[in-house]
Amino acid sequence: MTSGPLNLIPGLPLLPPDEVRIERVRAVPYSDRRRVKVEVDITPFRERPNLEIAIRSDAGDMVATASAIDVMAFHLAFTLHLRDGGEVRPGYEVVVLLYYDDPLSPQDQRQAPLTPADSPAGPDSSA
Repeated sequence: MTSGPLNLIPGLPLLPPDEVRIERVRAVPYSDRRRVKVEVDITPFRERPNLEIAIRSDAGDMVATASAIDVMAFHLAFTLHLRDGGEVRPGYEVVVLLYYDDPLSPQDQRQAPLTPADSPAGPDSSA
């Protein structure tokens, strides 16, 4: 799977695929409330994992999705656009699945509520 060594930090232990996990997921709407910045931190890995990312409405509908195949970094950031010009509302959450072979059998999954866009750490802020 990997085309070369990923250990760019000397001494950093790289985990085999069965030990790779999602460490953190954070989702913050942009001020226009139609885009969401999703940050994902993954444990250091030997082989590149895949991610499925979805934003669910409070009714459980998928309002945005993205796939990341053979990711190359331990910290990732994505901007997801809500479908049909929708806007983020209370109760929305992001779901991230980490897998190697079958997205229907992820080896790790994390969910996180969307943080309000007017928070000090929002993506449109200069912080």
